[in-house]
Amino acid sequence: MTIEIFSWIAFNIFVLLMLYIDLRIFHRESHAIGHREAFISSAVWIILALLFCLGLYFVSGTEPALSFLAGFLLEKSLSVDNLFVFLMIFTYFAIPKKYLHKILFWGVLGALVMRAVFIFSGVILIQKFEWMIYLLGALLIYTGIKLALHNGVEVDIEKNFVLRLFRKFFPITDNYNDDAFFIKKSGKYFATPLFVVLLLIETTDILFAIDSVPAILSITKDPFIVYTSNVFAILGLRSLYFALESSMQLFKYLNYGLAILLVFVGIKMLLSHVFPIPVSVVLITIASVLSISIAASVVLTRN
Repeated sequence: MTIEIFSWIAFNIFVLLMLYIDLRIFHRESHAIGHREAFISSAVWIILALLFCLGLYFVSGTEPALSFLAGFLLEKSLSVDNLFVFLMIFTYFAIPKKYLHKILFWGVLGALVMRAVFIFSGVILIQKFEWMIYLLGALLIYTGIKLALHNGVEVDIEKNFVLRLFRKFFPITDNYNDDAFFIKKSGKYFATPLFVVLLLIETTDILFAIDSVPAILSITKDPFIVYTSNVFAILGLRSLYFALESSMQLFKYLNYGLAILLVFVGIKMLLSHVFPIPVSVVLITIASVLSISIAASVVLTRN
């Protein structure tokens, strides 16, 4: 128990330290993120995740390490849908590129908190009500089929309930004020469009968490592995956005790959008590489906 508590504390300290270094040292001043910087940052997060997986292997054994790797790969692939939504929101509000990193930084921080709540809630529900595993499995299959049937991500920003509610109670400025989220005018506080964008990102992430958390729970019920794989996938999300910003159209057929994966992990969840699928098979399936869908996207859209 002492080792388990220490692992949770040490990991969260590591995450906070990395976020502090990212915000206060490498991005002290707002600037547009170039592709070279984005690729390097994205590679660093992936290497850190693989090193963590290696540490799990030596400390806990093969099964936890493979579960983490499968979960990380699945969450990383599902996060691509988030990137399309981010692009749509940023384009809609015409956000200057030099402010994007700050929005994504605080968006990721909020997502980490919400994912932790979803993860622990999901684990507790499955432990207390075993039948919930069938409900979550059916939800994943339904989401996978729905994803395969519609082309692209559809987001109606003006119909966002949280945004409409916020506008009723809080005034919003028409212009940006550097990278501030709030400003004070005549003794009254106003939200800037930058905060509105942050609010939209946080609320849309809740919708994505409804799919991604059950997906990782289909691989493992260990809260620490579920949480850490989610955190590493989310932490690298900002770098991945800037790295793929100009080439997202290349992933035209990735949605079909993600749909297949959601259906697959949903079926795995439904069969967990009858025919448990080994985590090694899950990992190979995830890697194969992603490779084929990305290769098909690149080849068929290269012109």
